[in-house]
Amino acid sequence: MNRFTPARLASPGAARSLVLVVALAQLLAGCQDADSPATPISPEPAFSHSGGHGLKGQIVFVSNRDGDNEIYRMRADGTGLTQLTFNSSDDFDPVWSGNGKQIAFVSSRDGNYEIYTMNADGTAVTRLTFNGAVDLNPWWSPDDKQIAFRSNRDGDYEIYVMNVDGTAVTQLTFNTAGFDINPVWSPDGKQIVFTSDRDGDAEVFVMNADGTGQTQLTFNTATEFDPVWSGNGKQIAFSSDRDGDHEIFVMNSNGTGVTQLTFNGVVDLNPEWSPDGKQIAFESARDGDHEIYVMDADGSRVTQLTLNVWGDGSPRWTRR
Repeated sequence: MNRFTPARLASPGAARSLVLVVALAQLLAGCQDADSPATPISPEPAFSHSGGHGLKGQIVFVSNRDGDNEIYRMRADGTGLTQLTFNSSDDFDPVWSGNGKQIAFVSSRDGNYEIYTMNADGTAVTRLTFNGAVDLNPWWSPDDKQIAFRSNRDGDYEIYVMNVDGTAVTQLTFNTAGFDINPVWSPDGKQIVFTSDRDGDAEVFVMNADGTGQTQLTFNTATEFDPVWSGNGKQIAFSSDRDGDHEIFVMNSNGTGVTQLTFNGVVDLNPEWSPDGKQIAFESARDGDHEIYVMDADGSRVTQLTLNVWGDGSPRWTRR
């Protein structure tokens, strides 16, 4: 299977980013110096124009530029590229803790897809989940006390939460009709937005942080996925193929006011808001391979942050 095929959208067994679509088939065991310190990389990524300069914060992302999926970090303007993980397995699904001191991620380094954390410099890798199921899509609660994730440990993909040390795992969704994936906490910690195909195709849903009050936000025959809250909690960005290919959309947090931001014939996905809500980073194949871009929150001033012949995707901005 081509590593960038949209086929993963139809299967809950695939990883969050198209960069990682073959990850579940690989299940490579072993780890090579998993706690190696972060190493700056030269040269730094190129730009399509100068619009990225001045953007604040850090972006963590996935790249296969060293031959397998590893986690990297860069400044939000695309400079300061640093590799954080070094092994022959797949490392992906990175996301910052609220305080920016840690990164949660998924790895197959122990022979199965489990959730780990590490310091922001790549040190102190700690495994949180231990079971024969597949655990994916970690997301920190705003207070950094819990991590939401998806797992197929009950036979199909459901959403769970656990303490940041891996204890007190609690199942939030019980959907035998399909999959529940991509959980993302609201900025106030009161709700979780997620993707579910319980109505027959992938749609965006929201629920209270304890799993109650599950409410559908999108209603169509397209595939809606990768929802993420704006910093003020008033909007949700997501990816959809409702116009025939995969584009980035935003909507109000109650599902109204859906607005399309990208318009092209290639895959645009994995949106991520800047901390101030003024920009959205995303993954796109518009230059022939998957790269990371940033645009203003209204879809204007698109800037390419990474530029290489490999696959870069799943950008996640620091929360503050």
